[in-house]
Parts: sequence; C-alpha cells; structure tokens
Amino acid sequence: MELLAERGIDVSNRSVLRWVQTFGPQLAAEARKHRRPLGRSWYTDEMFFFRSKDKWYLYRAVDEHGQVVDALLREHRDTASAEAFFEQALGRSGQAPSTIITDHHQPYVKAIQRSVPTAVHIRSGLHRATGETTKPIERSHVPTRDRLRSSRGLKTLCTGQRFLEGFECPRALRGGHIRLADLLPAFSVSASPHDHVRTVAAAVLVLGMRLGRTPRTRRP
Repeated sequence: MELLAERGIDVSNRSVLRWVQTFGPQLAAEARKHRRPLGRSWYTDEMFFFRSKDKWYLYRAVDEHGQVVDALLREHRDTASAEAFFEQALGRSGQAPSTIITDHHQPYVKAIQRSVPTAVHIRSGLHRATGETTKPIERSHVPTRDRLRSSRGLKTLCTGQRFLEGFECPRALRGGHIRLADLLPAFSVSASPHDHVRTVAAAVLVLGMRLGRTPRTRRP
C-alpha cells in the first residue's frame, strides 16, 4: 500500500484483500502451467490452526525436491478431507506419485487406497534414525504457519483457500519451482538476492498480464 500511495493511488485494506482473494488463485493456476515436473514421492501432512475456538486443517504435500504439490483447507481432519486433498492434487498435477509418505494418522490409509491405489504408502514420523521421515513437509509448513500467526486469521474456508493459494504462488517463484525462462525470455540465474527479488516481481507481472488474455464469451 505504501508503494501505491507513493504513486498517488489511494486504496483501502479491504480493496487489497479483495485483490488477493480474486487474483491470488488465478495467479497460482497460471503459475502451475510453468512449474517444474513434480517428483515421484509426495510427503503429505496437515497442519492445524484455530479459528475462534474451532480447529481448521490445512492439507499440504511436497515432493522430494521441496516443491509444493498442492494445499487444501478443510474444516475436519478425516478420511473425506484426505480424499478431497488427493483428488484435487491429482487433478491439478495430472500425475500420480509412486510413493506417499505420511504420519500415522489413520484416515490416510483409506484415502490413499481409494484415491491413489497404485502408490506405495509409507507411514513414518518426524524423528527416525533411518528411512523416510516427514521432515520435508514439516519444514515446508513453517512459512505458512508464520504467515497465519502474523495475520488476523481466516474468516471462511472459501476465502481462506483463496488466500493460501495466492500465498503459495510467490513461494514457488522464489524457491525456483517455476520455470522463469518460460515467463521471462531474458532470464538468467543471478547470485544477487536483490536481482532475484526483482526477477520474481517481473514474473508476477507477466502472470498478471496473461490473466487478461482469457477470452470472454459475449452475452447474447
């Protein structure tokens, strides 16, 4: 808002929030078209946070490279929620993993058997001396958890899902999980953090410009 004010544009907090909820999911969907191929192993877990006295659950998964597969906000922590997450992740990614690593939460067993029957399900934990652990997805939760703590919380499942999808988009750009060369033909890897921030901002601008190219159907 400070940058807009410097340019003589006066907007309210409500306007910015509406922009995020409207364009965040659209930017995320456009960015997914240019993300790098997903790995064959998905580390899946859910994190919870409080809305008043109620718990909400955010289902997330990352591959072995740390790339976020998908995220889904749900009101309950059950088999139906786990199934909904895997169905959304499979539909958006267009591919099925060969291995899924989760904790010992029982609903994952049935959800994976129904949604991804070809995948090998490994039930593990955070602290193990050998074998697979859930550390990759637990580490990936940290920025999301910190962002939610610093905010005023999420009001509804719908607006919360939109906000979280918009939040994951710049994270993917900063983390190198989007093929920036597809968006910026003159892109070159730079060691300067400042140049990288400018590159990410330019990529978001390109994604935003592409949203306006969607053809609209005329009303009769």
